[in-house]
This record gives sequence, C-alpha cells and structure tokens, in this order.
Amino acid sequence: MAVKDPLIVDCDTGIDDALALLYLLGDPEVDLRAVTSVSGNTDAVTAADNTLRVLELVGRQDIPVAVGARVNWRGTFHPAPFVHGDDGLAGAGLPAPTSVPVEEPGPEMIVRLARQHPGRLRLLALGPLTNLATALLLEPELPGLVEHVTIMGGAIHHPGNVTAAAEANIHNDPEAARIVLRAEWDITLVPLDVTMTELLTEELHDRLERTGRAVPSFAASILGHYLDFYERDVFGARSAACHDPLAAAIAVGDVPSHRAPGLTIDVDTGDGPARGVTIADTRGRDREFPDRENTRARVVLRTERSFPQQLVERLCGFSDVGSHHAA
Repeated sequence: MAVKDPLIVDCDTGIDDALALLYLLGDPEVDLRAVTSVSGNTDAVTAADNTLRVLELVGRQDIPVAVGARVNWRGTFHPAPFVHGDDGLAGAGLPAPTSVPVEEPGPEMIVRLARQHPGRLRLLALGPLTNLATALLLEPELPGLVEHVTIMGGAIHHPGNVTAAAEANIHNDPEAARIVLRAEWDITLVPLDVTMTELLTEELHDRLERTGRAVPSFAASILGHYLDFYERDVFGARSAACHDPLAAAIAVGDVPSHRAPGLTIDVDTGDGPARGVTIADTRGRDREFPDRENTRARVVLRTERSFPQQLVERLCGFSDVGSHHAA
C-alpha cells in the first residue's frame, strides 16, 4: 500500500478484529481514516463501542467510528459469544469510551470517503459484507472510486469454521458476499486456507503478558480467551488462528503472498447445507494457477507462516503514553 493511502476498516469488533486494529494503529504510515461496524461476532452497536474502546486505548479518538448494518440481507444475525465473549472482547474490561459513534451510517460513510478520495481509498473488510454490499447499492460507481478491497473471508480448500465448508464472515451474509465478490473492483481475499496456518501460540501470549504495558496486556487478556476457545473446540492445543490481523497486514503490504492466484469466485446463497460456501474455480492449480485476464479477485493461498511473531512484536512496541506510535 502506498504511504498515506486512506483506509477504512469495516469490522464486527471481536477479539481478532481488535488485534487487527491495534496492528494497524501501531504503524504511523497507515492512514486509518475511519472504522465502520457491522453485526457479526457481536451486534453492530457493540462492535462500534468496542472499536471506540480500542481506539481510546491508544489515544486515537480522532478516528471516526460509524455504526453500520445491524442485520444481514435476510434481516437476521448470529453472534458468536462462545468465541469472543458476551461483549465481543472477552470481558477484558477496557474503560467505556468517552466518545460516541458519528451519526452517519457506515455504508454512507464508505461512499462519502470514496467520493472524497477517488481512486485512492482502500477498504479492509473483517466481518460480514453487509455494509459493502449496501454501499454498492447506494453508489453503483463505487468500484471505480475504490483502489482496492481486502476481505478476510471464505474457504477454498480448507474446511469451513461454521459449517463443513462455509467460513463465518461469508456465511453470516451470503447474499451480501455474492454482491461484493461479483462487483468490478480489485479484491484480495484472505481465506481460512492461510489464516488457519498463521497461529498465535501460548508462547506468544506469554510474551505479551510479560511486558506489563497497557496495549500488550489488553491483547494478552483477549488472546487468552481466544486460546481457550481454540484449545477446547478446534485444535485441542493452545494455538489460535490469526484471521483478521493477517488480513490487515496483507492489506497494507506487510505480508507477502507466495501464492495468490486470480480466481473466479461465487457464493452459494441457497438454503441447503452449502449455504455460504465460497465457490472458486481452482482448476488451474496443477499448472500453478496461470494468470487469467478476466479475474479481478486474488485469493491468498500461501504465506510464510511467520506473521504471528510480527504481530506480537508490533503489539509489544506500544508505549503507555497515550500515543498511537509504537515505542
């Protein structure tokens, strides 16, 4: 990402969203222009409140937060308190924010900032894609105004994490995901195929905990809850997937993609067992996915598997002086 390209993060702020935000906030080169919330890990209002708490933790009350879609395209939403805790942040106890969300709805904010920064604005979507789909309906020319969209979501060859084959962000609003993935903009999709290989470990958790400073201590607190979930329900060991932070790092060019072919992607929006499944044409894999001119989506299928250490180094770099700069 070019230095100072404006970035909007659209998220459903639970544990890994918070870690992703902190990763971005630890780099003064990243121009985080706004955050929009969407219902997913928790409801959109709570997600906005959690975002404000995280921003105030690092002294970034200057970044506006807008509440976005409260329900998905079908008028429902399914939170995940068993993963992220009842409040989305594992009851970590961050103080209530002194600021409040702006009145402008999330999709409208996305459209307005895209018009203000034509060809420069980047979007990073870390939750269900309801806000982005709504923004596309509000402004059909949005793909021509946005420089790039990075999406954490989907599963290509990897099993799903909410059904046998569906990933949570896509499954939470398949109709919106289909709209977004079919739009004529440049997309990087960061699916479970890579986020489930970049693992936060107990050793990294302990490193965060030992610093004694506010930001890494908060990160250690929420990561401990995350490790509990993954040990209990997923891996049987204390390792946690690095979903949203990895997508954030890829969005700002910090993590190289060793395999990111251009693929034709669709989403199953039916009511059967395949609902929410990401459908990708991977027939070129035996030829190392030759580039196809008619595909706008790059799907990250392999990374170096060293990002969790990079994330923890960034988090440990925060000082306790209320600055958004790392120490």
